[in-house]
Amino acid sequence: MPVLGVAPKGTGGNGMIKVGLLVRLDAKPGKEQEVENFLRSGLPIVQNETETITWYAVRIGESSFGIFDTFPNDAARNTHLSGQLAAALMAKAGELLAKPPLIEKVDVIADKPYENKK
Repeated sequence: MPVLGVAPKGTGGNGMIKVGLLVRLDAKPGKEQEVENFLRSGLPIVQNETETITWYAVRIGESSFGIFDTFPNDAARNTHLSGQLAAALMAKAGELLAKPPLIEKVDVIADKPYENKK
């Protein structure tokens, strides 16, 4: 399954990741490619969000997609939720999705950040 993501920004296991979002998206029949394209188009937006530590867009099944992203605190998560990508998602939801996105706020209890061991 394809995965799009923003690499961790130097988390280094220092406990910087505290909270996250787990979002489930179910595409309307025939809209699967448009949902995937929409998620791909979100990558440049979140790359400019300084407090979005990680962001992944995933395809779970034929018409099911997800987003998982992490933040250092609730304020950063709330900023993301009121940001450009969230607004675009809500604007397109009726056209692309079979039902409203399921957006769950989560607490990160453990993480393994990327470490370049070269």
